[in-house]
Amino acid sequence: MDGKNALGEFLRARRERVRPEDVGLSGGGLRRVPGLRREEVALLAGISSDYYLRLEQGRDRNPSVQVLEALARVLHLDASATAHLVGLGQPERPAVSRRRVRRPEAVPMSVRELLDTWSGHPAYVQNRFTDCLAANALCRALSPSYTPGVNLLRAVFLDPAEHQLRRDWDELTAEGVATLRGHIGPDVDDPRLVELVGELSVRSDRFRHLWSRHEVRPMLGRTSLLSHPLVGDFELRSNKFEIPGTNALSMVVFHAEPGSRSAELLGLLGSLAASENAPGERGSLAAHEENATLDEDR
Repeated sequence: MDGKNALGEFLRARRERVRPEDVGLSGGGLRRVPGLRREEVALLAGISSDYYLRLEQGRDRNPSVQVLEALARVLHLDASATAHLVGLGQPERPAVSRRRVRRPEAVPMSVRELLDTWSGHPAYVQNRFTDCLAANALCRALSPSYTPGVNLLRAVFLDPAEHQLRRDWDELTAEGVATLRGHIGPDVDDPRLVELVGELSVRSDRFRHLWSRHEVRPMLGRTSLLSHPLVGDFELRSNKFEIPGTNALSMVVFHAEPGSRSAELLGLLGSLAASENAPGERGSLAAHEENATLDEDR
């Protein structure tokens, strides 16, 4: 991914996912590629075939919003994907200018203090590339991946322990890639993104497949299905909040349904984490991590 033709790549990927019958066309005849033909998209959007070809090939990168919205209707894009498409079609801004206005990725001290007061709720802060920047003790007890410096998307795709923890791994990975693309928007040539996408594309077939689909989703809360090595299977709900005054940092807070079995197990995990952090005590979490390390060394 070099970001040189992000608009064209998006249009082509989404065109290939729309069947002729989805837009009232006959699906008969031999088709060399899946989905709609370019000329069919152009006809339905009310533009010339040559103009649409130029858009896909990157020879025209600044179509009007009206044209993009017409294409979005043909491609059956939802509101998030339509906004993403319009963003890709906006006049390009110099990369240097974008970097000059970026604010430091520092988590405000008040937010760090807030995380630590939520002893019963796992919570962490991430940037738009899913790098973990801060997390409370209960969140780190939930998974070692919630440690500052760890890229959460990379961990979910490449760490076998994360795959075992996530009973909804397939759904989570699909949402994670679509949310990343939506959060990045047109800034697809950002060096950090290029590095992350490049590594994951090489090391994960599933990531490469999901990235090529050009799915876009907003950053929403979800229900996570977990299978923790210490407390077993339980469910956690999460909500995400943008942190004002930062460079697109967001805070994610988990909670269990009050009075549920999941709430009991989260409380148990919290007790184990508290004993782990007690002065002079060696808790079950440390023992578990040491055993895991020994197993990897064997």
